[in-house]
Amino acid sequence: MFKIIAKDKSTKARAGELDTPHGVLKTPLFFPVATQASVKTLSNEDVKACGSQAILSNTYHLYLRPGIDILKKAGGLHKFMGWDRPILTDSGGYQVFSLATLMKVKEEGVEFQSHLDGSKHFLSPEDVVELQFGFGSDIIMPLDECVHYPAEKDYARSSLMLTTDWAERSKVAFGDVSLWDTPQIRKQDGAECPKVTRPLLFGIAQGATYLDLRKEAVERLVDIGFDGYAVGGVSVGEPDELVGEVGNYTLELLPERFPHYLMGVGTPIDIIEAVSNGADMFDCVMPTRNGRNGSAFTKKGKLVLRNAVHVDDFSVIEEGCGCLTCKGGYTRAYIRHLIGAHEILGLRLVSLHNVYFYVKLMEDIRSAIISGNFSNFKDGLLKNYK
Repeated sequence: MFKIIAKDKSTKARAGELDTPHGVLKTPLFFPVATQASVKTLSNEDVKACGSQAILSNTYHLYLRPGIDILKKAGGLHKFMGWDRPILTDSGGYQVFSLATLMKVKEEGVEFQSHLDGSKHFLSPEDVVELQFGFGSDIIMPLDECVHYPAEKDYARSSLMLTTDWAERSKVAFGDVSLWDTPQIRKQDGAECPKVTRPLLFGIAQGATYLDLRKEAVERLVDIGFDGYAVGGVSVGEPDELVGEVGNYTLELLPERFPHYLMGVGTPIDIIEAVSNGADMFDCVMPTRNGRNGSAFTKKGKLVLRNAVHVDDFSVIEEGCGCLTCKGGYTRAYIRHLIGAHEILGLRLVSLHNVYFYVKLMEDIRSAIISGNFSNFKDGLLKNYK
């Protein structure tokens, strides 16, 4: 299911392959965020042109709109949105705890009011697994409570216990083969090929910023047993130094032979540091969110295209970049004009570049690991990215 094909000699960086119902994922990789079955401002063709192997969607949002009945009627999320590559769906736990109102956490699950219309809902860990089966997700994430920073240790501990109890219930629900009612066929060169016939279930390690709780979380999850392990609850308001400390500490605790997923992180520097500590999978809204704000990622750092210095800059965002924006010759001056004129094309062009940049970064990291050149690649990135 997960195969490590190369390891760096001086760090914990590794390159691997993860088999899913809709294809093999080559790690390390980045999931562009398609919260509501759409990567903001981009079409599926755009996302594929960026080289994306897979996307991430959100259970909370899809449950509320369009709803599980519509998605099942469409034949699953892949058919609904016209995407034929793997999809990871997060549980929606973070959104329940941050967007929904009048939320109540119980042992049984979470009771909340929709942020859309105020309607009342209840989701148990079992419900969340069943929803993701209904979506046809390739990688399923269990319901968890994401504790925001700062959090008292007693609360963080009780939340951790609840999250791991939910994880165990999710594993039981996942084992209910009655949910596996939609065979998924993967094709290669027009022919059916051997494949994983079920989705994968990952466990999520929480514990706020308390390292002993993080260790306890990982130990409990490993005892339960999952197809992969995620580090959750980082980059939720804590200082940057804590994001790195907690995330990397937790990564080092995860069992080596399984894929490691660092959720919601982050900058190019965050990513390469996490890869050094054994992370394989990442998602983050930064490429598209920054794109919609007119900021582009480059090998030398972030470029704020709204700034006046670009008013007569007729170079592309980054020379030598293979994205559709740069290859198309769209200049910094033109993109700045579009953004200032509130033209959607401007936001789209920067988002295209940013998603490509992140995907290409992961490809370059993977190539460097395989070639035995990861440390030099990392040193170059840290030196040049400002």
